[in-house]
Amino acid sequence: MACPEPDGRGNARAGLTMEAARAECGPNVHIVGVIGSPVAHSLSPLLHNSAFDALGLGDSWRSFAFEIPPGQAPAALAAMCRADITGLSVTMPHKEDVAGLVDESSDIARRLTAVNCVHQQQGHLYGTNTDGEGFLASLARGAAFEPMGKRCVVIGAGGAARAVVLALARAGASDVAVVNRTPQRAFEAAALAGREGTVVPLTEGAIADAVVVADLVVNATPVGMHGVGAPASAGPAEWLVAPGLVTAGQVAADLVYVPRPTSWLAEASAAGATTLDGLGMLVHQAAAQLALWTEATPPVEAMWQAAEAASPSRP
Repeated sequence: MACPEPDGRGNARAGLTMEAARAECGPNVHIVGVIGSPVAHSLSPLLHNSAFDALGLGDSWRSFAFEIPPGQAPAALAAMCRADITGLSVTMPHKEDVAGLVDESSDIARRLTAVNCVHQQQGHLYGTNTDGEGFLASLARGAAFEPMGKRCVVIGAGGAARAVVLALARAGASDVAVVNRTPQRAFEAAALAGREGTVVPLTEGAIADAVVVADLVVNATPVGMHGVGAPASAGPAEWLVAPGLVTAGQVAADLVYVPRPTSWLAEASAAGATTLDGLGMLVHQAAAQLALWTEATPPVEAMWQAAEAASPSRP
């Protein structure tokens, strides 16, 4: 019995359930996937399946996208066990819910209270978070940037921002300053960096002072993403930190990867900064998940090629 045929992004047909995927693939195929809502746009199945093909595992490992409505994470994990799904990548809005449902979690997942990867073995659910690991790998590959001893500014205090703050601190950054419209959330995010974490007051002068001494500025907000805010032309009214504040010698990173580049990143590049979009973080966090599920060295180059083909840069 053959697995359902994927579409051009590696996803199966709309509405596929874990139980249906198992029934159609049979008992001898390792099934993984991504859960979220909405999830049809996700590149994760494409990255996973490209990696399986590169590893020669295409006949025994398959990945799919599973649409799971908000609040349905408990049912999804129950289905994961019933259908013997090996691994799940977890995206919005389920990361925090899943963190409270797994049997065991990594130290990073516990500190973030967010899980983006679940590994199931004989009904035991292990959760971890590979977002920060993926971001650091992307920085190293795309900008030759190592955080040790560096001053960093992170814009935002949501789940992705928190993962970046923690990762930078664990990698030895000398200062991780958080800029966010809600002060309480900014303090909570900065606390993840310990003594190296600071909060930037929301004044033009304070923000400019923090950015001018930074080695790295990270936009970890969704402003500029297709379908969020002003997708094609997000500008000063939406930006919390103006990209023109960065200069040559600094690295500006945006976690958004659709469009490529965002207008924030394009203006940062015009100001002279080395720029990095969010596609690398997506690829490398997925690679870390594959390493956990398969215990094989992930074929990062094959995953990069698939991601680039599916998300080409615009002029």
